[in-house]
Amino acid sequence: MQAITVVPGDPHSASLGRIEEPRPKPGELLVETVRLGVCGTDREIVDGTHGEPPPGHERLILGHELLGRVREAPLPSRFERGDLVSGIVRRPDPVPCPCCARGEWDMCRNGLYTERGIKARDGYGAELVTLEEDFAIPIEPALGELGVLTEPASVLAKAWEQIERIRARACGVHDRALITGAGPIGLLGALMAVQRGMETHVLDRAQGGIKPELVEALGASYHTGSIEKLCEEAEPDIIVECTGVAQLVVDAMRFTAPGAIVCLTGVAPKRSLTVDVGEINNEIVLENDVVFGSVNANRRHFEQAGNALARADRDWLGRLVTRQVPLERWSDALDKRDEDIKVVVEFAEIGS
Repeated sequence: MQAITVVPGDPHSASLGRIEEPRPKPGELLVETVRLGVCGTDREIVDGTHGEPPPGHERLILGHELLGRVREAPLPSRFERGDLVSGIVRRPDPVPCPCCARGEWDMCRNGLYTERGIKARDGYGAELVTLEEDFAIPIEPALGELGVLTEPASVLAKAWEQIERIRARACGVHDRALITGAGPIGLLGALMAVQRGMETHVLDRAQGGIKPELVEALGASYHTGSIEKLCEEAEPDIIVECTGVAQLVVDAMRFTAPGAIVCLTGVAPKRSLTVDVGEINNEIVLENDVVFGSVNANRRHFEQAGNALARADRDWLGRLVTRQVPLERWSDALDKRDEDIKVVVEFAEIGS
C-alpha cells in the first residue's frame, strides 16, 4: 500500500512510497484513509524544521487530520465496518504526568506525549492505518467528506472551552468576539463564536475573494486594515488570535476592551520586535485582562468539534475546502496559494 513518509530534519526526503499493510492489535481498528487534511505543521515537517520519527525508525508517516472509514473492528466494538471516523492526534505520556493521568493529555506537563504524524508516532497519511478504538471519534454520516475538518475544529473547540471557563467567572458579559485570521482555524473559530450568539468580527489581510464571503455568510463582520482601529470601533472583549503573526499577537493584547479575554492559537517562526513590555504589562494588569495560549485537543474537544460541524450549514463548510488533491499529486497540497483555505489529499472515494 502507499504512504506519505518523510525523514524529519531532512527537507528533501518526503515521498509517496510503498509500505507493508498494518495489522491491528487487540482493541485497534483497521481504517481506510479517505481524506487527509494538510496544515502548516505538515509543511514544517516536510521542510525539515519539525517532526520526530517513531523510536528505532528513520521515517515518519505524515498526516494528523484524518477522515477514515472503518475496514475492520474488534469484537465487541462500538464501531462497525463502513463507519466514518476521525483520529485523535496526541497520546498521553507513559509516566504519566498529572494532566495525562486525568485524560487531559492536551495539557501534558512533561512533554513526553506522542502525536500521530508529528512526534514519535506514525500518522494517518497511508491508505490503511490502525487506530486504537479509544482514540477514534465517530463522524456523522451526513457530514461525509467534511468530517476531515474535525481535527482543526477540535483545536477551536478547546480554545472556546477555555474561554467559556474564564468568561463564567467574569463580571462582564463578554459577547463581542474578534477573530484575527481567516484561514481554516480562524473561520472555524468564527463559526463557533456565531454559534454562541456573539457579535463576531474577523480581521484578515485579504481584500477580496472567498474569505469575506464566508465571514458574511456566517452573519459576522469582515475587516481589513488596522487592529487598533477595529478594536476602537468594535471594542471586542474576546479575541482569538489565529495567525501567530508577531505584531498581531502584541496588538491583540494591547487594544482590547477592559477585562478582555485573549486566546493565542497561532504559532509562527521566531521574529524580533521592539516593544514596550512594561506598557503591555500595565495594560493587562490595570484592565484585568486574561491572556492564555491553547494548542492540541483531547477526546471531548473532538466530540465538541463534531457537534459544532454537525450544527453548521453544510454548504458553508464545503466552501472551506478549497482544493482536493489526488494522492498521486499529494505534494501539490503543500503549495501555499492565496485563494486556499483548507486543502486536503484524496485517498479514497467517500462512498466506496
